[in-house]
Amino acid sequence: QVQVVESGGGLVQPGGSLRLSCTASGSIFSTPAMSWYRQTPGNRRVWVATISSGGTTSVAASVRGRFTISRDMAKTTAYLQMTSLKSEDTAVYSCKCQFAAGESWGQGTQVTVTS
Repeated sequence: QVQVVESGGGLVQPGGSLRLSCTASGSIFSTPAMSWYRQTPGNRRVWVATISSGGTTSVAASVRGRFTISRDMAKTTAYLQMTSLKSEDTAVYSCKCQFAAGESWGQGTQVTVTS
């Protein structure tokens, strides 16, 4: 079983930055693809960024140039560096770890951008 824990959310002013972390632990036998999604109340979860098991990254057009995804050398923690934050970036950000056998999600971390 794999546990996924996000951290790093919080309250930030427009134009500010935050770095979210997603750490996977437990029965990990291969490098997962790790993705960030976000969701606002009443709306569906929306994909934000992915880093593949091989390290290839992709970022949604809506945040490209402002958000960057990366991972640590152990490949069990992924980061979402968010800059030039806008009020519309306010959401719960969740991390998904994708393995060949299935996927695991974290509980999410709240990001609130407000002045």
